[in-house]
Amino acid sequence: MQVLRAVVASGSITAAAAHLGYTPSAVSQQVAALERQAGTPLLERVGRGVQPTRAGRLLSEHAAVIGRQLAEAERGLADLRAGRTGVLTVRYFATAGATLLAPALAAFRREHPEVRVDLAMTDPDDPLPEVAGGRADLAVVVRPRGRAAEGVRLVPLLDDPYRAVLPAGHPLAGAEVVDLVELAEEPWVRADGPGPCLDTVLDGCAAAGFSPDFVAESQDYATAQGFVAAGLGIALIPELGLAGRHPGVVVKPVRGPEPVRAIGAAVRPAALGQPALAALVAALAGAGAGAGAE
Repeated sequence: MQVLRAVVASGSITAAAAHLGYTPSAVSQQVAALERQAGTPLLERVGRGVQPTRAGRLLSEHAAVIGRQLAEAERGLADLRAGRTGVLTVRYFATAGATLLAPALAAFRREHPEVRVDLAMTDPDDPLPEVAGGRADLAVVVRPRGRAAEGVRLVPLLDDPYRAVLPAGHPLAGAEVVDLVELAEEPWVRADGPGPCLDTVLDGCAAAGFSPDFVAESQDYATAQGFVAAGLGIALIPELGLAGRHPGVVVKPVRGPEPVRAIGAAVRPAALGQPALAALVAALAGAGAGAGAE
């Protein structure tokens, strides 16, 4: 149809052939093939040139529309390949939002203002199947035990150490650092639901030779701090979860061991070839390095 459009625009098969870089014979053959498909003549001779029949004019007009749409598609594809446009679907968990995701998105949008980022909050371990299945492009997660989901790569972003959260009047409130085993006989407030965050706490306690006695549980860190301040027990909470500290608690480093949750960006390896996604991962890594240096 684009050959027909060139013939109609130039009024001559010879001129159209010169414009397209074809031979006149090749142009004539393509027009003849299109006429067989259309079932009606598309050109008629006028003097030394040709002009379109009604059917030829109709197809030529549609060819012009198609040509513009193809050009737009090619420009859009080029922009997408270069990371100038598109949509990225991102999943994250609450405590990673302010420290990691917010500064990373600010840096990313300065360089890629036309790329839309669709955000949704979820639990730390839930989004891995979404990434593996292509329903999300990236998820900020706490690295689970063992391997990640099949088809997912975890890019390290930040190691987030746990801290002992004690009531203000606790006997260990004046210590510079707390040995984890010193908390073995304490009542505990569980600050995390089942998943990799709680696994990190349980693994640390097991390495210190005990299993914590949970007397209260909460699935958000602000409530857990409130329980500790009220004297219900002590808790281990990661640093990212202590941005807003309760005035009735004392926070201390832990050793022997120091539990640390590893935060990473979960992506499909093949998707890292997309410039926009690779740029967002780099921005997250930069935000993680900045948070770790604080």
